[in-house]
Amino acid sequence: MKNIKNKIDKKLTIKSSTANLSTVRNFIKSSALECGFDEETTGKIILAVDEACTNIIKHAYNYSPDGEILVNVKFYNKKFSIIITDNGSSFDSSLIPEPNLEEYLKQKKVGGLGMFLMRKLMDQIKYSHPAKGKNRVTLVKYLS
Repeated sequence: MKNIKNKIDKKLTIKSSTANLSTVRNFIKSSALECGFDEETTGKIILAVDEACTNIIKHAYNYSPDGEILVNVKFYNKKFSIIITDNGSSFDSSLIPEPNLEEYLKQKKVGGLGMFLMRKLMDQIKYSHPAKGKNRVTLVKYLS
């Protein structure tokens, strides 16, 4: 029986470059496994966080590698929260509609499903603006 943590609070700060996404994935993987998530659920969490960070790099920072992304992982009472904060351009998440997957496939589109995937893979997603010029997305997964 491995030693599973019942409480963690860890932070990682990266520059807004896709080259740093593997560092985020490794950070999330080790954190999720440490909290007792299985490999399959851990993979889903990693994918959701990867999508969130990619969206920040592409849309909030417009691919500029000079921005910062703070990834804070918290685990308590079987609630695994990933709080991702940036200082890039903001957007209103409520303006992103649910995709029509049949149309999406017919049109052979590539990309554009990040928010849809995040909603499907995680138990909760919340967007906020904690301070002027700051954006925050909180992804939550409960350990069953």
